[in-house]
Amino acid sequence: MEVFIEKFCRRYNLSETDVKALTEQMQEVRFRKKEAIVIEGERNSNLYLIKEGIWRGHYLRDGVDISLWFAFQGDSIFSSWGYVAGLPSLVSIEAMSDSRVYRISKSKLETFFSSSVLFANIGRIIFERQFLDMENWMINGGAAQAKQRYLTLLEQNPELLQHVPLKHIASYLFITPQSLSRIRAELSKKK
Repeated sequence: MEVFIEKFCRRYNLSETDVKALTEQMQEVRFRKKEAIVIEGERNSNLYLIKEGIWRGHYLRDGVDISLWFAFQGDSIFSSWGYVAGLPSLVSIEAMSDSRVYRISKSKLETFFSSSVLFANIGRIIFERQFLDMENWMINGGAAQAKQRYLTLLEQNPELLQHVPLKHIASYLFITPQSLSRIRAELSKKK
């Protein structure tokens, strides 16, 4: 089984047949590192499935670039504002590495979902997982120890350090780059 399909099936608890039915409706698109599917203030109502690569959702607050999330092979990504409400996005979604994604427009996806109960359930499962991930991020983002948040992030996504600048990881962890450097130095001394 293709690695993307295996990860997507495991992440969303779907069968290989379900995933292939969905991806057959989609177009494969390549993005280079630093290209975006949406920039803060623009509209994009498409849904994307990451076949290869790492992506970051981020926004600017008072001139500071703040990372909200990272997404990896087997994850889905989309602008919530664009997809749900047709509004300009409040975040930018940018490739952290050269990537391949599957893309589908909202209208085509809704047609797919409405064609059968099975396909509608695929959509429900994908969006439920997104909500669960968001709540998990909110809870764990408030964890007392930045070091523990960093270790958990690396345990779940060891490839992150190869593709994402430390300043973006630090903002995601709600710490300064200097604090992250201190944590990393402390951890390397313990090895």
